[in-house]
Amino acid sequence: MMSVIQRVKSAQVQVDGQVIGQIEQGLLVLVCAERGDSEAEADRLLTKLLKLRIFSDADGKMNLSLQDVGCGLLIVSQFTLAADTRGGNRPSFTAAAAPDEGRRLYHYFVDQARAAHPLVQTGEFAADMQVHLVNDGPVTIPLRMEPQA
Repeated sequence: MMSVIQRVKSAQVQVDGQVIGQIEQGLLVLVCAERGDSEAEADRLLTKLLKLRIFSDADGKMNLSLQDVGCGLLIVSQFTLAADTRGGNRPSFTAAAAPDEGRRLYHYFVDQARAAHPLVQTGEFAADMQVHLVNDGPVTIPLRMEPQA
C-alpha cells in the first residue's frame, strides 16, 4: 500500500462542487492499494502515519506526531499513485489493486483510522474529486508498505 502524506494548514475535497471532507491543520493522505496488498499493509501504513514525527515542537523541530498534536486526517483514495511511466508516455496502472479490492482496502483503512484517531475525514472512492490544500512547510512524504512474505 502506498501513500503520499502532506502536512497541511487546511485541506478539503469536493465532489460535484460540494465539500465532502475538510480539515484544518493536519495530514492529507493520498492512498493507493496495490495488487497483493492486504489488511496487514493497511495496518502498518496507518500505524506509521499516525506516529510519523513531522509536526513542530516548541523548539521548531519536527518532533511531534499527528497523535501528539491531535490534528485532522483527510484520507483520499488515489489509484494513480501506482502509475508506471517506464514505457511510453501513457501511464500504466496495472500495479493498482483491482477496483473492488482497492475499494475494500480503502474502506478498511478509513475504518481503522477512525477507530484510532478522533478527527478523520475522507474523499469518495472512485469519484472525480477536486482536492484543495495549503501545504504546510511544504512537507510532503511518500510512504509505502510492501507486502511481507
